[in-house]
Amino acid sequence: MEILIISDVHNDLENLMEYMDKIALFNFDVIVFPGDFSDVPPKGFSSVDISRIIIEELKTFNKPILALPGNWDKDVISILEKEGISIHGHGKIIDDVGFYGFGGARTPFGTSFEPSEEEIEIGLEKAFEEVKDAKIKVQVTHAPPARTKLDVVYTGAHVGSEAVRKAIEKFKPVLAVSAHIHEAKGIDEIEGTKLINAGRFPEGYCGLASIKNGKVEAKVVNLI
Repeated sequence: MEILIISDVHNDLENLMEYMDKIALFNFDVIVFPGDFSDVPPKGFSSVDISRIIIEELKTFNKPILALPGNWDKDVISILEKEGISIHGHGKIIDDVGFYGFGGARTPFGTSFEPSEEEIEIGLEKAFEEVKDAKIKVQVTHAPPARTKLDVVYTGAHVGSEAVRKAIEKFKPVLAVSAHIHEAKGIDEIEGTKLINAGRFPEGYCGLASIKNGKVEAKVVNLI
């Protein structure tokens, strides 16, 4: 399975459109969007409006879409459910690969969707139950796992989620996708689980992950 990862659009539809043609050249089977469709929407738009536009653009690839809300996306949760693309507290199995996830993340800024560590832990437990029989598992969260290369902010502090890390250590997915910390895009590993933060798509970054025979290769791609 080939997975395309796009995240953290934050209202930037202009640059979203610019890079859509470039990702069309890639070979992928599934699109994963780990959150932050919007933030403070421009005048005349709501976060729901922005999210609908992004989802409609992703639909043009005619591939399964799996998405969850970022810390700015509380109003978007119901839209993802209605579209049938949500893995926020849910799991979906595609070609023997079980994707399970939970969105939102803590910040110092009081954004719209900041679940507690307990809520993240319970949500991931519930989601995993729906894919526990899948041969291969992929965990998707907005918050990155704590104490990794993917949760380091510009000050050098680690700000990731212990609950996300705990779920990785417990469920041992082959791949764990996260987002949220834009400057911490890259690849890491926890006990054999490959980790990826694909970076902000409107800045020209996306992620590609390949799962073959239970083995994972993942990379952050610069589209510029």
